[in-house]
Amino acid sequence: MARLRAADYDDKRRALLDVAARLFATAGFDRTSISEIAGAAGVSKALLYHYYSGKDEVLFDIIHSHIQELVQQVEQADRRDLPPVDHLRGLIVATLEAYRDADTMHKVQINELSKLSDERQQVIRALERRLVTIMAGAILRINPALADVAESRLLKPVTMALFGVLNWTYLWFRDGKPLTREAYGDIVTKLFVDGVMRMVEADAKT
Repeated sequence: MARLRAADYDDKRRALLDVAARLFATAGFDRTSISEIAGAAGVSKALLYHYYSGKDEVLFDIIHSHIQELVQQVEQADRRDLPPVDHLRGLIVATLEAYRDADTMHKVQINELSKLSDERQQVIRALERRLVTIMAGAILRINPALADVAESRLLKPVTMALFGVLNWTYLWFRDGKPLTREAYGDIVTKLFVDGVMRMVEADAKT
């Protein structure tokens, strides 16, 4: 007979992930041991092994759960029925909101992804590609000329530049300050909409 999970299994698992993410983000994956994770979480190693077979599995679950939540929020904001600018703004704000209270997990994703096996990296990369596809589609709606064969080479670098702006926000943005995530989303939207609208024209002059 299969062993039943406790009612609070997912809550305890999430608490362990939060602790592990904080340790990985501070000391690094290689310099953090299972014993340190268990000690910081206030549980025994035996209990930790009840949830995870090893440190690699902890790392994968941190990154996978983080990127899955991001994909879910961005997909919900993928409103192609909205005007193009509102569509892009919705995706930008959804991304920033998904990063709320997830700074350590986001840092672990950026810094420690390469520590996963190739197979598990591919799982994460597939989720990342879904995000890129959604954002690129919204950018294309701002300036459909980017779909032209001669200009299609511009779409990916512009899309990745936008993710670069959003992904590194955790280094400086602090909630509770006058600038809200939504207000910052407005700033980023304006910067990229104005830039994308001029992209083909500017490229033709270079």
